[in-house]
Amino acid sequence: MTERWALAPVEGGGADVVPLGRDGLPAGRVRREPDPAAAVRARPDVARWVWPATADVYPALLAAGVRVERCYDVEAAETLLLGHEGRHGEPRSAAAAAARLHRRAVPRDPPPRAALPGGQPSLFDPGPPPLPLTDLVEVYAEQQRRHGRGEHPGRLRLLTAAESAGTLVAAEMNRAGLPWRADVHREVLDELLGERYAGGGEPRRLAELADEVSRAFGRRVRPDLPAEVVKAFAAAGVKVRSTRRWELESVDHPAVAPLVAYKKLYRVWVAHGWTWLQDWVRDGRFRPGYLPGGTVSGRWVTHGGGALQIPRVIRRAVVADPGWRLVVADAGQLEPRVLAAISRDPALMEVAGRPGDLYQAVSDRAFSGDRAQAKMAVLGAIYGQTSGDGLKNLAALRRRFPRAVAHVDDAARAGEEGRLVRTWLGRTCPPAAAGGEAEEEAGIPQEEPELDADRSGGARARGRFTRNFVVQGSAADWALLMLAALRSRCGGMAAELVFFQHDEVLVHCPEQEADAVARAIAEAAATAGRLTFGDTPVRFPFDTRVVTCYADAGGPH
Repeated sequence: MTERWALAPVEGGGADVVPLGRDGLPAGRVRREPDPAAAVRARPDVARWVWPATADVYPALLAAGVRVERCYDVEAAETLLLGHEGRHGEPRSAAAAAARLHRRAVPRDPPPRAALPGGQPSLFDPGPPPLPLTDLVEVYAEQQRRHGRGEHPGRLRLLTAAESAGTLVAAEMNRAGLPWRADVHREVLDELLGERYAGGGEPRRLAELADEVSRAFGRRVRPDLPAEVVKAFAAAGVKVRSTRRWELESVDHPAVAPLVAYKKLYRVWVAHGWTWLQDWVRDGRFRPGYLPGGTVSGRWVTHGGGALQIPRVIRRAVVADPGWRLVVADAGQLEPRVLAAISRDPALMEVAGRPGDLYQAVSDRAFSGDRAQAKMAVLGAIYGQTSGDGLKNLAALRRRFPRAVAHVDDAARAGEEGRLVRTWLGRTCPPAAAGGEAEEEAGIPQEEPELDADRSGGARARGRFTRNFVVQGSAADWALLMLAALRSRCGGMAAELVFFQHDEVLVHCPEQEADAVARAIAEAAATAGRLTFGDTPVRFPFDTRVVTCYADAGGPH
């Protein structure tokens, strides 16, 4: 196969292409093709396409029935390289990279965009002009040199390849869409919320619960306004700091039960109610618009639709097509396994290399068989619970797994001192990331009182973030390589990747392919472990289930 070609869209819908040498520079003459799809279709032997941004190029190829095996996304690479160089926040588009290279005025980045079906920009938002092929090739060649100057060049190149593969997966998932039964969704909403009233007000069940809350307080209280609820509790002689579920459930007051029920149903109504269904589901598919690497840690986000927070009751609407199945795979205890791999702690690697429950194995070695205490200790080490019982648990964990605890302690210290902190492959946490926003972006649980108690600002907050970043970011890097390997293994099947969030993946496939897809997921996890972390005994098992309805696979409520 030909190593790689560069492709740059041009005004009018055409595309300029050129073969590239090992140094990233042109290795042949430039050719003009009528469109990107024609350019790719005419060169089936190209191993990797280099283009400005997958979100701007690949949807049109998919719409034309053209799929590529590999790409190099210059914008994704620039994002990673800027972060690695301590320049996070600078414009990251291919055009910005070219402007910096030629000392021109650097354009601002356009708003984040997902690789959505159709491939055509909005008439009212045409986007920036296409980047000339010469600029694209020069940026690519310079990026190859910048990779070579990285702290671990091989790892950084692998990360860029993985991030680029992730952009392909995202575009293909956006086109395929998650199967969604609108009729089932409506039935669920009617069952949970009751009938809707004219004028767009709260549905019947929410109105009933709001009345119950008000009766419990003896006056009218709007349960959808947290400040009003806190004041109502204070007037009743009950002090609460928030309306979080865990705090409310510790209170003895007749308003608690209807308030908790209201909050749960209110979230369904607002986040996945009738309006959501009308806005987000088309032709039996939900397409949220995935944005790979949308957070500092590398985790994906979406353009909207609450795709990464679908409650189990709403998952009843996610139903496979007739004759098809959903293969739902959840990576078990991923972050502790990643900590074992990146810290190279012999004892924790040995535990993470065995089949079965990792937390139970840790408890047998350090906590006299108390699994709950072991889990809290491991999560406390990762998320930064280092006071009270957390400090005692951490000390016990440090005695048995010293290198693992030292690894996250070192990351926290580097963060507090304002140094750059990197994942195993080289994704870099910017020095400015700190505090609650960074914690929320990293996915640090905000509903866990034990892990949320010791909060402070400034350097310590950043240290808490970077402690988690090295683990969660490395897990995100592993997940990218897992997706790439799974995509490759499913290439000869009718199966489609249709959903991904952090450590869970859904594949929609004909019933007869389900077993093969389940095997492919296990193989992809093992391959990603070897590629990401090298030769370690750590296993990355998936809990894989073949179902017709997503809700039947289990998961959060």
